[in-house]
Order: sequence, then C-alpha cells, then structure tokens
Amino acid sequence: MAVQTFKHPDEIVRALEQYSYVTDDELATALFLLLTLQKPLLLEGPPGVGKTETALVLSRLLDTELIRLQCYEGLDVNAAVYEWNYQKQLLSIKMQEGNNLSLAEKEKHIFSHDYLLHRPLLQSIMAEWKAPVLLIDELDRSDEEFEAYLLELLSAFQISIPEMGTLKATHKPYVILTSNRTRELSDALKRRCLYHWIDYPELSKEMDIVKRRLPGIESQLLEQVVAVVQKFRTLKLSKTPGVSETIDWAESLMALGYREVSAAAFEQTLGSILKSAEDIRYVKSEGVGTFS
Repeated sequence: MAVQTFKHPDEIVRALEQYSYVTDDELATALFLLLTLQKPLLLEGPPGVGKTETALVLSRLLDTELIRLQCYEGLDVNAAVYEWNYQKQLLSIKMQEGNNLSLAEKEKHIFSHDYLLHRPLLQSIMAEWKAPVLLIDELDRSDEEFEAYLLELLSAFQISIPEMGTLKATHKPYVILTSNRTRELSDALKRRCLYHWIDYPELSKEMDIVKRRLPGIESQLLEQVVAVVQKFRTLKLSKTPGVSETIDWAESLMALGYREVSAAAFEQTLGSILKSAEDIRYVKSEGVGTFS
C-alpha cells in the first residue's frame, strides 16, 4: 500500500489546509521530521491548543488508522499494552484435561497470540498492513513508572512480553505524545523524541482557525469572539480557554442566531467558553466583553 511522502515541510502545510487544519512552519517541520525519520514527536502546550487534533489530522492525511491511548493516573500495562484472556485460558486448560501434553506444551499453547488481548500500544506494534498513527495522549497524567515502560517502544518500536519474548513492529507506528505539562517528563523519554511546543495562537492565526472550522461565521462576530478570548487569556483564570473553547463559543453564538457579541449574547453563552463559576464571576466583575 502506497505511503504518503513529502519532500519539504511546506508540502505538509498545504496538505493540511485540505483538512481545514491551520499550522505553521515550525509544527510542519516537526511533522515532516516525524514522517521522514520515523521518530516519536512530543507535543507540549496548554490544554485546548490542538495537540490531540494534530494526531487526528495526521492520520487522515496519511489515510491510516489512528490508535489512541488516553493516559491517566494509575494506567498500567494491562490497560495500555496487553492482557491475557484468562477465561479463555482456563477453558482451554479444562478442555485439555486427559491429554498427554507436558506442562511446557500446555503453557506454550495458552500463552500464544490466540489468548492475547491487544491494548493500544500492542495494537500499534502488531499492525499488519500499514503503519498507524499512535497517539499517547496527556502522558503527564500517567505515573513515572508507566513513562519508563514506554522507553523500549519509543526507541526500538518493540514490546517485550515475558511469556512470549519480544514482539517487534513490522510497520513502525508514527508516534505522537502529548503533555499539558502538569509534571515534567523524564529526560530519558525526551531523548527519544522530537519536541515541539504549541502555544495559544496570535489573534490573526486564531481567526483563521475559527474561520476554517466555521466557514459561515460573519466577520464581525469572528473578530469579536477571538478578541474577547484573547483578552480572557490575559486574566488570572482557573481554566484558560483554548482554541477548542473559542470554536465552541463561536458555534454557540451562531446556533442562537447572534451576529455579534452583544451584552445579552455574552451573558447567555459564557458557559460555552468558561468552565467554572468562579471564572464567570471574575470575568463579569472585570467587565471583559462589555459591548456598547
């Protein structure tokens, strides 16, 4: 199966435009190196700036499967990598009662691929036809022990299973890791990755992003929404709105028939962009978004 190839980062910028994804030269270069060198890419930045979306659109661009592992505290090998199908193994052992098989033969049988449940990381290694995009999302939410487990996968694209040995990828997955930087990731992991920081976009870029996602939005509403969100980001909020919230707010205003951010529109739709009562009270007290 043919693999999409690019000769220069500029080609990636143009290709992503077909999917209404706005990128810049720096991110396009990071993606180009990911594809060319087949080296994992670590994307860090505040929540809602498009880190996860980057992996989604890359899988569409390459016309390949997206395999996503959502990280959380306490994530372990059973949930992320593999697990044995114990019920099936027990049934097989019971069915083999009376057979003249040695213990080693029985173990070899039940610890085989037929009894192995593939979780996201193993799925990415076992892809048969085409390299998938593997998204390891919000890695900073996981424990340091799990982060250490990833090192073999990120460096050698292989996974070791004690009962079976080492399974190596036939098609190396394109790996994107994301982090909101709630904790610092290890140097060992970073050494195995390319790195790119995605920050909140400047006003003109954010307007371009919203316009591509909501092509029917009127210019005045677009300018007002983005300007207000940019102002929100200068305030001391408990949850600073990302680009995804900007799009949600604009879409909510359009759904309610507003063509500009009037005082009534502002009051009615604040819950689309601010996600805590404290932030809403604070914004109102500061007079942000007051339109005459």
